[in-house]
Amino acid sequence: MQKANRRGARLVGLFLLGCLLFNYPLLALFNVRATLFGVPLVYAYLFAAWALLIALVAIVVEREG
Repeated sequence: MQKANRRGARLVGLFLLGCLLFNYPLLALFNVRATLFGVPLVYAYLFAAWALLIALVAIVVEREG
């Protein structure tokens, strides 16, 4: 039962991280007229943050012991 509680707590933490990453103050930092490899910076940030969250959730869910 401890593993399930720990996993649930980590998933809640990742949810809160996602709320922080996709909220106004951080999005405003990247909403500038700049590009990264031809992609507007805000779109690159959104894609990178989304990919990071998916990878972290996969690590938490697939992790044994």
